[in-house]
Amino acid sequence: MSDELMVAPSFTVCGAGLAGTLAALYLARQGNRVTLYERLPDMRTHSVPRGRSINLALSRRGLHALEALGLAPVIHPLTIPMRGRMIHSLQGELTFQPYGRTPEETIFSISRHQLNCALLDAAAHWPNLEIHFQSRCVGLNLSSMTLEIEDTRTRTVRQVSARTVVGADGAFSAIRQALQRTDRYDYAQTFLPHGYKELTIPALPGGQHALEKNYLHIWPRQDFMLIALPNLDGSFTCTLFLAYEGAESFASLTDEDAIRRFFDRHFPDVTPLMPTLVEDFQHNPTGSMVTIRCFPWQYAGRVVLIGDAAHAVVPFYGQGMNASFEDCFVLDECLRRHNGDTSAAFLDYQQQRKVNTDALAELAYENYLEMRAKVASPWFLMRRRLEYALSNLLGDRFLPLYTMVSFTRIPYAEARARAARQDRWLDAALATLALLVLLALLWWLWPAGR
Repeated sequence: MSDELMVAPSFTVCGAGLAGTLAALYLARQGNRVTLYERLPDMRTHSVPRGRSINLALSRRGLHALEALGLAPVIHPLTIPMRGRMIHSLQGELTFQPYGRTPEETIFSISRHQLNCALLDAAAHWPNLEIHFQSRCVGLNLSSMTLEIEDTRTRTVRQVSARTVVGADGAFSAIRQALQRTDRYDYAQTFLPHGYKELTIPALPGGQHALEKNYLHIWPRQDFMLIALPNLDGSFTCTLFLAYEGAESFASLTDEDAIRRFFDRHFPDVTPLMPTLVEDFQHNPTGSMVTIRCFPWQYAGRVVLIGDAAHAVVPFYGQGMNASFEDCFVLDECLRRHNGDTSAAFLDYQQQRKVNTDALAELAYENYLEMRAKVASPWFLMRRRLEYALSNLLGDRFLPLYTMVSFTRIPYAEARARAARQDRWLDAALATLALLVLLALLWWLWPAGR
């Protein structure tokens, strides 16, 4: 064994985003020597390029992973509770759809930047955790366990030995690409035909929110939608989800007049609240949305994938970050259960998480269809009220799908299967009720029956 490898850290984490930093914290808490590489400058002291969504929804799974590290007191002040969806119709009518069965069942809006900074601050307190910024993982030699680290300022690449690598470097992970070159590696990526663009509703002159702050606001318009999440400074971060191509698409909104006509036609109640609408639309990037499935997530007990590197999902269930944080918690549990035996721990982690993140990918896509079209349907609203009524009556014996996903730690696959069974029971009950009503009506109308 080389002298360089002898002094290599116990774990090398590639990517100091949300999942990578939390994973590094868990590994450091176990007493491991951890090195964390991040391609961007330190976001606590430098402005970073605007890329992925800057607002996130934190729910039970993510909170649990933070609480296990004692981080809840630091994170909670950065959040705004959201009790449900506020649906805005084209006519300006508002419809409230609660998220949970009780007021305590809420999700929390939080800034990606503020959350990441808080995690980096926590990491700075661990003497056995070293962070290298502006250092991008561009490759991994699996046979020698040598990482290629690029200095993003000089574009020079150096070789770094590693014992165990955690790939937390996002949907287009360089670490996963190394695994993809191994024999019989499964990989698939699917992009949505829709993209997203972030816009802003600024705070009112007094610093108040222009809309009620304790809701996720949604403007569903069948083939596209606008959503808005509250920020602590009184502003809202809005996201327009729209097709890339077509009559009404990002491709068709190429000038100021087209942008204003589109928003005045489809979102007339919100346009007056967005003084920088055109500037935001023209200058903010259009983001793509991808689902990634791959297998295996680990290699020989020496490499493991977490977060988007393993299972990128579209954002419509608000579970991408929560699932990634749950990865970190489960990986920590597996390493403890197997006394640091990474081969056994990584296989255990993979077995637990793969089936559940595959289920989440399906749930997220289904919610994509629901949010843009179904939430405004009277039938959808009636069924949702019936589900919550049954849940209040039957307790934990009947839990709505959203409740299981967002307010419990029931595995995603189990929640999806259980919800499918409940849907079949509910469909059968509604069909029986409809038949009884029809028979009663026929009996009442039929002369011989009176």
